[in-house]
Amino acid sequence: MNEDLISKKELLDMTGISYGQLYRWKRKNLIPEQWFIRKSSFTGQETFFPRDKMLQRIDRILNMKDDLSLDALADVFSPNTGELSLSVGEILERNIVSSTSLNLYIETIGITEQPQFSFEQILIIYVLDKLLRSGDISLEEGRLLVRTLESYFPEQTGREVGVRLTRKMGVGAFLLVPGDVDIFMDSEVRTVTRLAMAQCTEELKLLIGGGDA
Repeated sequence: MNEDLISKKELLDMTGISYGQLYRWKRKNLIPEQWFIRKSSFTGQETFFPRDKMLQRIDRILNMKDDLSLDALADVFSPNTGELSLSVGEILERNIVSSTSLNLYIETIGITEQPQFSFEQILIIYVLDKLLRSGDISLEEGRLLVRTLESYFPEQTGREVGVRLTRKMGVGAFLLVPGDVDIFMDSEVRTVTRLAMAQCTEELKLLIGGGDA
C-alpha cells in the first residue's frame, strides 16, 4: 500500500510555515532527508512528503521551538539513543517509569546488581511501561516484549522501527518492523497495538531532560 503523500505547496498552505522555515529545519536535521520525495507531476518535478509523519513533525516543532533551540530539537528528533545513563534510584526519582515496569525488566533480563541503565535500556523499559499502563499487554507479554527488544532492537538503533503486538487464538507475538511498514498476515491474526520506536525515543528524551540525552 502506497504511503499517503502531501505536496510541498499543500503542506505550506496547511501549516502556515514558510519555504525558508521548511528548508532551515531540513538543514538542522529536524526533518529527515528521506521525507523529501521528488516525483514527476504535470508541472515537472515536485516535492512530496509522507503526510501523517510530516504534519505530526511540524506540529511538534511549532509547539516546542519556543522552549528548545533548534539544535536541541534536532537531538530530540534523532533516532539515535545517546550516551546518557541513570541508576534505578534516578529513574524512579524522575518518575520516568513505574517501579512495576522497572522491576519486571530487571527480573526478565536477570540483573542481580544495581547497575547504571543506558538510554537504550531505559527506552525499552519506557515502552514496556507505556504498554502496561495502557492495558494493552499482560505481565507475561511484557516479559516477551523485553526479550524481543533486548534481542533485536540494538541492531536497529538509529533506524525507524515499529513494534507490533499480534494475537492469534489468544497467543501473543511481538514483531519489530523496520520502517514501520504495512505487513500482511492471515485473517485470524489480530494486531493489538503498534508503536513507533522513534516517537517513543522523542518522548523519553523530552521526559528525561528536553533533549539532553
